[in-house]
Amino acid sequence: MGLIWTIIVGFIIGVIAKVIYPGKENLGLVMTTILGIGGSVVAGYVGQMFGWYHAGEKAGLIASVIFACLILYLYGKFKSRQS
Repeated sequence: MGLIWTIIVGFIIGVIAKVIYPGKENLGLVMTTILGIGGSVVAGYVGQMFGWYHAGEKAGLIASVIFACLILYLYGKFKSRQS
C-alpha cells in the first residue's frame, strides 16, 4: 500500500510543480509522476540530512514541490541541449 501512496503523492507533487513552472515540456502522466517522486525523494534526503524537518512534516511537501520544480528545470535544460 505504501508504493501506491508514493505514486499518488508523487503525481500530485509533479502536477503542482508543472503548474508552478510550466515550461515548454509536454510531459505525460508517467513523466509527471516520476518528476514528483524524484522531487520527493531528493527533498526527503536533503531536508533530513540538513535537519530542516523530520519525516512526515508539512515542510517536506513544500520542499518536495521545490525540488520537483528544480528537476523540471534541469530536465528542460537537458532536453533543449539534446535538440
